[in-house]
Amino acid sequence: MISFRHRPVAKSDLGFRLVVSCLFLLFTGCQSSQGIFNKHVALFIFGDSLFDPGNNNYINTDPGFQANFWPYGESYFNPPSGRFSNGRLISDFIAEYAGLPLIPAYLDPHYNEFLYGANFASGGAGALVETNTKFSVLDLKTQLQYFSDLEKRYRKDLGDVKAEQLLSDAVYLFSCGCNDYLALTSNNLSNLHYEEYVGVVIGNLTDVFKGIYEKGGRKIGIGTIPPLGCLPYVRAQQPGNTCNEELNTISSLHNRAFSKELQELTQQFEGFMFANYDHSTALSERMKNPSKYGFKVGDSSCCGSGPLRGIYNCGGKRGIREFQLCDNPDDYVFFDAPHPSEAASRQFAEHFWNGDSKVTSPYNLKALFHGRDIKKFRMIQTV
Repeated sequence: MISFRHRPVAKSDLGFRLVVSCLFLLFTGCQSSQGIFNKHVALFIFGDSLFDPGNNNYINTDPGFQANFWPYGESYFNPPSGRFSNGRLISDFIAEYAGLPLIPAYLDPHYNEFLYGANFASGGAGALVETNTKFSVLDLKTQLQYFSDLEKRYRKDLGDVKAEQLLSDAVYLFSCGCNDYLALTSNNLSNLHYEEYVGVVIGNLTDVFKGIYEKGGRKIGIGTIPPLGCLPYVRAQQPGNTCNEELNTISSLHNRAFSKELQELTQQFEGFMFANYDHSTALSERMKNPSKYGFKVGDSSCCGSGPLRGIYNCGGKRGIREFQLCDNPDDYVFFDAPHPSEAASRQFAEHFWNGDSKVTSPYNLKALFHGRDIKKFRMIQTV
């Protein structure tokens, strides 16, 4: 398998025959790894806590931006991996559906091979560099720089031709923007020009898309911004625990403007394709009518404290030590105040992967991974 650590060939007393054998093994091992690259579509993941597999374990940040302690991961990972969930994330299920293993956190020192892709997502990250910058989270542009570093390593180890094939075939999965808008809750929203702020967030997102395109990437998957004003985390801070309608307005503005921007990118850049998942509607429906989707509770979280268990102190390491934990996280849409449970993430991932054009458009992720079926998929969607 390809390793990005350089292992010097040891000296030997066994002579020319052993040297030739070692060289043969090194050559065939390299060939085998390159064969793996040819047989699958890689997955590169960017964004925030919705997709962070534990990158924040390896940065100097606040416990509010980490989840490497109990009860996080209790349904699947032991010890906790750093995922902001009781189990797997949307991105983990997408990897499974694509026939890939769990995509490793790029900063995890236990990994130095990224045969199937890499996950750069960082809890608390935003499209804007300024979002949560004092907590040292990896903003989207920093994540792009890490991807650029990895691209250079692919070229060095695989050669330009195979590296370019890997990058052009790959799918690039994003979850970003929520933290840029949630950061506004501490400010006076009425004094902001919503459209202008949304434009800056979208501009930063599209700059990263363009950076990936320049490296050879062509296939983007991203979800819409959910109704942030109705998250338990936000409602717990509201008078009467009502939704924050200003945040919901901004979320809607973002989704409308971003949909137009994605369409424009397909006109500007040859071969650019995307899957835009309607995460907003999917989450709203489960919050309003949880039993329809197999849940018992849609408006409060499994783990936390206070109204709706919306105080973000799951695990007792974020200020308030005492917290409540439900018996069965699968009964809840939310595991903690801002993050979905594993059961909800699985449902979202299924829609993202295989949803029709009412759910994921103009393609779903399955179509992007199986690029040869793109034309057939488009015909089915238009029937």
